[in-house]
Amino acid sequence: MAGIAERVRRLLPSSRRAAGTDASPPPARAGRQGHNLFEAAAVYVAARAEDDHERMEEAATWVSPGQLGFGVDELASRALLALARERNQTPETVARALLGVRSR
Repeated sequence: MAGIAERVRRLLPSSRRAAGTDASPPPARAGRQGHNLFEAAAVYVAARAEDDHERMEEAATWVSPGQLGFGVDELASRALLALARERNQTPETVARALLGVRSR
C-alpha cells in the first residue's frame, strides 16, 4: 500500500512544486473565473451525490472535460485511500465493497 500512496503523492501538484523549481502556477484561463480542476471536481462530485444537475453543469463549465475527469479521478483516489486507512483495509478491498464487486 505504501507504493500506491507514494505514486499518488507524486501526482499531486504540491509534491511536484516542492521537488521542482519555484515556478508560479499558470494563470487561470479566460472565462473560467479562476476555478481550478480540484475545486471543479469537488463541486461536481458533491452535486452528483446530491443529484443537483444544475450545480453539476455549472462545475463542468469551470474547466475542460479532461481536467474535470482528472480531478474526479484524483478525488476518487484520495477518498478511497482515506476510507481504506479508516477501515484498516486495502484500497482494493474497499473499492470492491463500495462497488458491490466480489472480492477475489
